[in-house]
Amino acid sequence: MEKVKIYDTTLRDGMQAEGISFSVEDKLLLARRLDEFGIDYIEGGFPLSNPKEEEFFRRLSEIPFQHARIAAFGSTRRANNPVEQDAGIAALLACDVPVITIVGKTWDMHVTDVLRCGLEDNIMLCADSVAYLKKQGREVIFDAEHFFDGYKNNPDYAMKVLAAAAEAGADTLALCETNGGALPDEVYEITRTVCQTFSGATIGIHCHNDSDCAVANSLAGVRAGARHVQGTLNGLGERTGNANLCTIIPNLSLKMGYETVGDENLRSLTEVSRFAFEIANLTPVTHMPYVGESAFAHKGGLHIDAIRKNQKTYEHISPELVGNERRFLISELSGASNVLDKLEKKKIISDRNVARAILQKVQELEKEGYQFEIAEASFDLLIKKLLGTYKPSFELIKYHVDIERAESGRMITEATVKLSVDGRVEHVVSEGDGPVNALDGALRKAMEAFYPNIKSMSLIDYKVRVVNARAGTAARVRVVIESRDSQDMWGTVGASENIIEASWLALVDSVEYKLLKDAGALNE
Repeated sequence: MEKVKIYDTTLRDGMQAEGISFSVEDKLLLARRLDEFGIDYIEGGFPLSNPKEEEFFRRLSEIPFQHARIAAFGSTRRANNPVEQDAGIAALLACDVPVITIVGKTWDMHVTDVLRCGLEDNIMLCADSVAYLKKQGREVIFDAEHFFDGYKNNPDYAMKVLAAAAEAGADTLALCETNGGALPDEVYEITRTVCQTFSGATIGIHCHNDSDCAVANSLAGVRAGARHVQGTLNGLGERTGNANLCTIIPNLSLKMGYETVGDENLRSLTEVSRFAFEIANLTPVTHMPYVGESAFAHKGGLHIDAIRKNQKTYEHISPELVGNERRFLISELSGASNVLDKLEKKKIISDRNVARAILQKVQELEKEGYQFEIAEASFDLLIKKLLGTYKPSFELIKYHVDIERAESGRMITEATVKLSVDGRVEHVVSEGDGPVNALDGALRKAMEAFYPNIKSMSLIDYKVRVVNARAGTAARVRVVIESRDSQDMWGTVGASENIIEASWLALVDSVEYKLLKDAGALNE
């Protein structure tokens, strides 16, 4: 298999995404994980931009890199500075990393309107910078900024800049589709021309996603001869983002037959993607190809029936190849095969008639506003109820929620819960930040003496959606609650015209699921 080298710029280009700010610790954690994943180059950042970047490069020795080569990123020397006296060049060398990525202008408009120097002067400063860095013993990647726009506007000049960098000793000529507006056929033709002209050089491709073609453009560049691909995890980046390595890598490895990170590392791709989302404090994009939670999720009954017979019918690869998993969603669109698959996985029953009865109940409840594809814990409880194997842990006598505004302006929410556990009545009161928090506190207080393991669970997310908005204040609402303990995470759902009642139903399901799970009784 021919090798395509993967260059990750999440720590620099990815951090330019709106709302993203990695700490030094974040960057070190990501760098370690990228190295473990088998990335060839990790771009650490621009050391002259801020003290955080300087500290990151100082602390790189804390990571025992096994595979990746670390790159510092910067610009060519300034037009009026000798290269030996340029502060930016000096800062790059001070990083003491093996690779330096130097960005140079290849679009004549940028030279005249942004740098405001002569076209030949720009060629000289690109060549000087590359040659000087090579003399210091560094591997040099020349990022040809705005190359595709520059080539379309003035191909002779764009190629002259590349030639100057190549003659000065650049190890890789990376063609940057900086504005993200090119289409795959343009990228292919221009990259092919470059590869034919510089047949002895390593050609790279660096694409942005402004026309939603960054991945396609990157693959087109490889087809044209590029063997070095730059991008970011999850496509993070300025404006609409960079080329998404979580899609590029499996496409290159599984579809195009190139070696990238290796088959074993590829199986951790989904984990790496979610790790990056966590570090960035972002919610994972569920519909992302290959690594998204929905990438191999099936909802239509006909699809599920077919895929149970032959997985290739509705999946382009086996999800295990990228560390993901197949999911069959429960909804009103499900067929009996979908429900039957759930039952068989839980080793409960394999009776198609029972599956149809459960499906009918699911369809009735979803018509009322329930949605089980995001609340599988509630679905598990529903199965037990319909099979007659469900025994509630308590009997509700009543609950009450009171909300008051104090003279100080502080809102006071108080919930009262009265219930019976094995014939013993508990009547408790709890305050909370809101009605759901107060109900949660009261329910826990009433049950902890009987079920102390409830202390180990926590409510981590709460979502409300109006199901039939046209009904105005009489509309039904759906409440989804996400809970977790030290081992698992689960979702539950409730629906009602009353938001408190919908919340209570979801809350009770969450507690009941926890108790059954801990008792090992979910599949009984």
